[in-house]
Amino acid sequence: MNLPNVASERGALRFAGKLSGRTIAIPEVNAAPMPAVAAVIHDGRPATAFGVIDAARGYPDVRSFARKFGLVIPATNTSMEHDLWSIVFGNRGPRGLAGVGLHTVNVVTPSPRLATERDLIEYREQFLGGLRAAVDTARLAQPQYMIMGMSLEHILGGIEPIRAVVADVEAYSGLAWATWHDAVLAALGKYGAKRVGILTPFDAKGNGNATRMFEELGFEVIASVGLHCTNALHIAHLPDWAKEKAILELLATGRNRLDAVVQCGTNMSLVDVAERLEPVLGIPILGINPVTFWYALRENGFDSPLAGGGRLLREF
Repeated sequence: MNLPNVASERGALRFAGKLSGRTIAIPEVNAAPMPAVAAVIHDGRPATAFGVIDAARGYPDVRSFARKFGLVIPATNTSMEHDLWSIVFGNRGPRGLAGVGLHTVNVVTPSPRLATERDLIEYREQFLGGLRAAVDTARLAQPQYMIMGMSLEHILGGIEPIRAVVADVEAYSGLAWATWHDAVLAALGKYGAKRVGILTPFDAKGNGNATRMFEELGFEVIASVGLHCTNALHIAHLPDWAKEKAILELLATGRNRLDAVVQCGTNMSLVDVAERLEPVLGIPILGINPVTFWYALRENGFDSPLAGGGRLLREF
């Protein structure tokens, strides 16, 4: 972990994000007095000979001593947390991600149907309406940096409404956030990519929103494929063979001449597919989950090459 120009101010570490250049304030959650231990109790009585766990020295979180990330996902999402933990556990060496932890909270989305435009509107209202409550829950564990585990372009049209939602939740939480639109902009910039193909689990409306977001970010969307899943929970069940077929036969074709494939939809894991196809196609395949985590890690100074998340995490 390498943080340049770190300053301490009112219980927070402040530094410039490695990718964004924005000032990031990381709350100091391990500072003394920590932990609050009144006494050691043995069989109901104080164990006076045990000694004292001296809170004055300050003990770090045993699992999340390097960084405690808060991850906000829809309640139907069973993929993103798994993808991120697999990267953490696959890189546990001294220059890897030892001490990186995730604290995951759900935004309650009780109506996961996505069959019609009305369904999408209801889902949008559920997610946006529950976002602050999820942040309140996350803050109980004192996360130091937040990750948005939702494809906001699915439910919002255009980059400015997306940025407005993120600005509101950043101000409300008092923490910096990694988001897909910032992460993919940085990732595509590493490759100098301009011509992209989009893979999503969305319907035509959601794909149109995704296309608009990428175009407003300055990219040319050559082709898009939506595996229109009519239930948000079922997105995690979309088979890898269908994702591979869509990439090979509909997106990364000789005619399209793509610079990169990008995938939206955090409940649709693409980690294994990207690992298999990137060496074959010779272009980056950027799945939303590893790319957003890459952004969060690099912003926070975790700059070592990482395995299990595709070329981006290994090379940049």
